[in-house]
Amino acid sequence: MQIFDQMNQYGYEQLAMFTDPSVGLKAIVVIHDTTLGPACGGTRIWPYATEDEALRDVLRLSRAMTYKSATAGLALGGGKGVIIADPHIHKTEALLRAYGRFVDTLAGRYLTTTDVGSTGRDLEFISQETEHVVGLPLSLGGSGDTSIMTGLGIYMGMKACAREVWGSDSLRGKKVAMQGFGKVASNTARHLLEEDAQIVVTDVYDGALDKARDLGIKVVAPDDIYDVRSDIFAPCALGGVLNGSTIPRLSCKVVAGGANNQLLSDADGEELHRRGILYAPDYVVNAGGVINAAAEVGMAYNPELAREKTERIYEVMERVINASKREEIPTALAADRLAEERLASVRDIKNIYRAR
Repeated sequence: MQIFDQMNQYGYEQLAMFTDPSVGLKAIVVIHDTTLGPACGGTRIWPYATEDEALRDVLRLSRAMTYKSATAGLALGGGKGVIIADPHIHKTEALLRAYGRFVDTLAGRYLTTTDVGSTGRDLEFISQETEHVVGLPLSLGGSGDTSIMTGLGIYMGMKACAREVWGSDSLRGKKVAMQGFGKVASNTARHLLEEDAQIVVTDVYDGALDKARDLGIKVVAPDDIYDVRSDIFAPCALGGVLNGSTIPRLSCKVVAGGANNQLLSDADGEELHRRGILYAPDYVVNAGGVINAAAEVGMAYNPELAREKTERIYEVMERVINASKREEIPTALAADRLAEERLASVRDIKNIYRAR
């Protein structure tokens, strides 16, 4: 990878790498953009096959966080952290505290929280070395589990899409095929079940499937989820799952889920649009977590404010849909333009004040 070319092309501000062989830490933090405020994004702990794979992932994820905060109307920029490790084997207090010391060297330009492979308990260890942490447990004055609001936001996004496709935002009787059944998906499922939606689930972990079965949810093998006859396909695992191989297998009218970077390429968003499948851009509908975390930045955590702003994802999704129809472009592109317009307007204001 020509890293400087990549950073210049997409406007990245900073890439930092840290290693501590004594505890097995290999970490990368990328700060994409701080126009709107300090970069905020979770720390993903994942056993990447190569360092190049980890770098590509953190670059994409950090940029998505900029767009997520921008479309959600937050005073936060975009960043992301990854630790190259298996969270089920290699995660230790020493490793997490070493990572906390690394985050602290960034002096508040990056605020971290949970992501795939990390938990609230992990944040407690990280916070012993840095104050630049959001999403700590409620008992410690933080905003708590980000997956609760993330699940609510995805549900609100689904309802906005349902209104566009079926003329009503009711999800009663609609079949949702969920790829992945971790914390975010299970919180989304709770809202769906309360509205009497039908759910089919897959996951690579038996424990997650057992949890789904306990809720009376049908489970299928991982690769079979694309072939389930459904109304809504909900990617809630890792990125790149919407691509040239999987999109032709979908029977749904809506794609809306919690995974980041669901489209393998821009062309895949165009293909969904061509096929008449309404795509809810991932960073629009899964913004509930960062909205929840933002409700504690610079203030005491306000759960009512966090919920109110998360429910507005319905309205943001409507704006994206309307822009897509008005400009005759895919929803993925429409969402990007909304984010970029806000970023550009704030940059212009800052430049005016600097010039004075």
